[in-house]
Amino acid sequence: MTQVEIHPSLEELEELGPEALFEWAYTEYGERAGILSSFQNTGCVMIDLAQRVAPGLRVITVDTERLHPETYAVMAAIEARYGLRIEHFRPEPERLRKMIEQHGEYLFFDTKAKQEFCCNVRKVEPNQRALASLDVWFTGLRRDQSEFRAKTPKVSLVKQPGGHSVIKIAPLNDWTEAQVEDYMKTHSLPRNALYDQGYTSIGCMICTTPTRPGEDKRAGRWRWFNQYEKGDKKECGIHVGGSGI
Repeated sequence: MTQVEIHPSLEELEELGPEALFEWAYTEYGERAGILSSFQNTGCVMIDLAQRVAPGLRVITVDTERLHPETYAVMAAIEARYGLRIEHFRPEPERLRKMIEQHGEYLFFDTKAKQEFCCNVRKVEPNQRALASLDVWFTGLRRDQSEFRAKTPKVSLVKQPGGHSVIKIAPLNDWTEAQVEDYMKTHSLPRNALYDQGYTSIGCMICTTPTRPGEDKRAGRWRWFNQYEKGDKKECGIHVGGSGI
């Protein structure tokens, strides 16, 4: 099957539930389909749903090498629970070395441009390498996570560098935080301990902080830019530009 011969159509895929989408992707694309997860609650729910109907579906993470210990602990728990191996896509070592040598370990504090450069090296480029191995990309984006994500489509076709197109699916895009929490509790899923410390969005250490009551769920990202970056999308670059959103 090629990307121009997708069956059913993207519009028909929009009507399918999460488990049906996982089963379809694995049946049609096999190892060319996978879940990319940062192991927040939505990702854990996706993995559990997929294991019920497509236990061979790949599980992938972009490992920036700056993740919280609590996040690595969730990964270990997921691997033990399902007997699977999580694939880690990491920054290119030489590119990372040059960035730190030129700008320092904590360049993201200096300017927004340097923060985005760091994200590009540590997250966007590894993500692009992961996507080069996929035709179907499952993501944990939900519409209630931020104003920017409020119009997140369930299914879209996105073009990656080099012209490779990927079917991007956010199977839980219309789930609420309460629904995710309820599923987590009902099925006793591994849960990142940072949630109990006030985190509502979890990424790299330092660049992710707890949020205050009433704040946007992604307000804790790059907190030091809040005061003069009003309207910032609070995105690292993975889900903007060629993301299809």
